[in-house]
Amino acid sequence: MADTSDIRNGLIMNMDGEYWSIQEFLHVKPGKGGAFVRTKIKNLLTGQVKDQTFRSGEKINEVRVVRQPFQFLYASGGVYHMMDRTSYEQIELRESLLEDAKEFLKENMNLDILMDGDKVLAVELPNFVEMAVTRAEPGFRGDTARGGSKPATLESGLVVQVPLFVNEGDVVRVDTRTGEYVTRV
Repeated sequence: MADTSDIRNGLIMNMDGEYWSIQEFLHVKPGKGGAFVRTKIKNLLTGQVKDQTFRSGEKINEVRVVRQPFQFLYASGGVYHMMDRTSYEQIELRESLLEDAKEFLKENMNLDILMDGDKVLAVELPNFVEMAVTRAEPGFRGDTARGGSKPATLESGLVVQVPLFVNEGDVVRVDTRTGEYVTRV
């Protein structure tokens, strides 16, 4: 058992039988009354985000998770096949468990899976992925009415705003946390 002094970003805890991850936290000591911790937590299974307040010294049920290195193999019919990079065992994950991560997946991509025993809690992508542009309208010189960017479709089907100089066939780096274009590779 941990208490509120152990709260940090990324901590995973079990509340009411569900797994929650701390996204943000703030220790507050008002002039009057007891201290407390204001947090923003995310349900790892449903993706729900909510604000939660803990009194100072309150006990929380911290979950010790294991970060396993996996490789994405392929997807078929809403099921994503992953291979453990250490033991070469394969597992299947439901599409609902991946949330927004499925937009960034490429075959043979390395990623981490957070596990509690044999139960998969979450999928962690690398911070940046490189993908080829499959469709992009040509940019015209002087066409800066929209801020000098245009929509481009990547090989996974994800649509991102890219600068006018990016063309079909180019490889771009995308931030998986925000879904934004970073640079052309």
